[in-house]
Amino acid sequence: MSAEELLAVVGELGDVLQAVDDDALRGLEERLTLARRVFVAGAGRSGLMMRAFAMRLMHVGLRVHVIGEVTTPPIEAGDLLVIGSGSGETASLCSMAQRARHLGAGLALVTIATSSTIGRLADTVIRLDAPSPKVIPASGATTRTSIQPMGSLFEQALLLLLDTVVLRLAAARGTSPDEMLTRHANVE
Repeated sequence: MSAEELLAVVGELGDVLQAVDDDALRGLEERLTLARRVFVAGAGRSGLMMRAFAMRLMHVGLRVHVIGEVTTPPIEAGDLLVIGSGSGETASLCSMAQRARHLGAGLALVTIATSSTIGRLADTVIRLDAPSPKVIPASGATTRTSIQPMGSLFEQALLLLLDTVVLRLAAARGTSPDEMLTRHANVE
C-alpha cells in the first residue's frame, strides 16, 4: 500500500468525522453520563467496534455491558442501550432496540441511516456520512462513495468517533489516563 492510498483513507475518515453533528454528539455524552448502566450492541465488524467502546467506557469508570455476553444482566429503565449499525435495519439489533424501549431503557444509535427502524426508535441518533451497500438511499443515507470496500469507512469512523466520546467523557469526569489504566485487565 502506498502513502498516497493511506492518505486517501485518512482523508475519507476526516471528511466523515467533520460532518458529525456536535449537538447529537453532546446528546450521546449526556445520556452516557446520566445512565445508570450502559449496554452496547452491534453486529459483525460494527459489533467489534462497539465492544471496543464498551471496554473504554469501563476504563472511564462507567458500568457497561455488551449485549449477548453470558454475564450481561437484564436491561431496565434508567439504562442506556447504544447500538452501532450502518443500516439501522439488522434484524437482531432491531429486536434488541424494540425490547430495550419496551423495558423503559434509553436508546442511542450511531448509523448511516437516520430514518431506519432503529433510528426511528432512538432518543439520540448520530449520523456518520459513510457509504454501505446494505443501506438504501431512502433511509437518510449518503450518496458518498469510498475507495474502501463495503462498510469499512463506517466501521473505522465508528471506532474513532466513539474513542472521541470516551476522551470527552474522561475529561468531563476528570479521569486521567493513569486512572483509566488502573481499570485495565490485569489477567490476560
